[in-house]
Amino acid sequence: MTITKRPINGRLTNPVGLGCMSLSWAYGTPPSDEEGAKLLHRALDLGYDHLDTARIYGMGHNETLIGKTLRDNRDKFFLASKTGIIVEGKSRRIDCRPETIRAACEESLKLLQTDHIDLYYLHRRDFETPIEDSVGTLAELVKEGKIGSIGLSEMSADTLRKASAVHPIAAMQTEYSLWTRNPEIAVLEACREVGTTFVAFSPVGRGALANGVPNPDALVESDMRRSMPRFQGDNWARNAALIAQFNALAEAEGVTPAQLSLAWVLSRGPHIVTIPGTASIPHLEENIARWDWQPSDAVLAQLDQLINEKNVAGPRYSASMQSTIDTEDFV
Repeated sequence: MTITKRPINGRLTNPVGLGCMSLSWAYGTPPSDEEGAKLLHRALDLGYDHLDTARIYGMGHNETLIGKTLRDNRDKFFLASKTGIIVEGKSRRIDCRPETIRAACEESLKLLQTDHIDLYYLHRRDFETPIEDSVGTLAELVKEGKIGSIGLSEMSADTLRKASAVHPIAAMQTEYSLWTRNPEIAVLEACREVGTTFVAFSPVGRGALANGVPNPDALVESDMRRSMPRFQGDNWARNAALIAQFNALAEAEGVTPAQLSLAWVLSRGPHIVTIPGTASIPHLEENIARWDWQPSDAVLAQLDQLINEKNVAGPRYSASMQSTIDTEDFV
């Protein structure tokens, strides 16, 4: 079986898009702006036509980099950005009030050097503001032509249905991979029901399922994975044993671990697309090289049994971070 392009808000895109966060923040040491620009241009040359950013990535740096680098190629890709996580100095809050959304959208348009964002997400659920109010404001921005469609990130099936009653929701973005199965509880099915594309972020397990984290202790101090339980102590030792078996399966299939990870995610439904992130051009090339390949049903079943929510050690977030997540969690 092969995979064809898949729609987001009616626009066909390569099911392997690019998460741009690593060009500014979070994993490892971000590249220089010059190197980041080279990667973005290479992405377009390779056929990446869905780029995902957010205001919080580098506190505006990521949007600025994309705007400066790709403003003359704006018609060549589907652009997604996000608001809702607001950082002011050392203060951080989730804020999806109507006035905050409007101000954030205007700033994103300015930084991205465009008059239209194809997909604009609420990055997290604001539990103090009714989702209907937030989506209502985004619907006004759609009518005004400033955004093309509405997305939600890390939200539950119930929240998706409430939001969809106000305006169609083009995309739900949530972490999804062999070792993060939370969307299987309810969100994947809810997306099917309401016609929402599911956008899988961290589809290669934050690098763990791409042979990219040989030793978490060697990660730079600022790397966000250092605070994630799955990369710590005994949890990592148990997970590393699963990863070794996974890598052997990839080798037997004649693909890289990253390519096998992405193929598994895309096999879970025709309404799913992925946005693996990287700051490395070789990894960028690797991620898209086998975008239309699928392993056999037997191999998919073997993967499903090897790594799942029952045998991965440790939760995906710390308790404080998990408290901000609306996506359903396993008991």
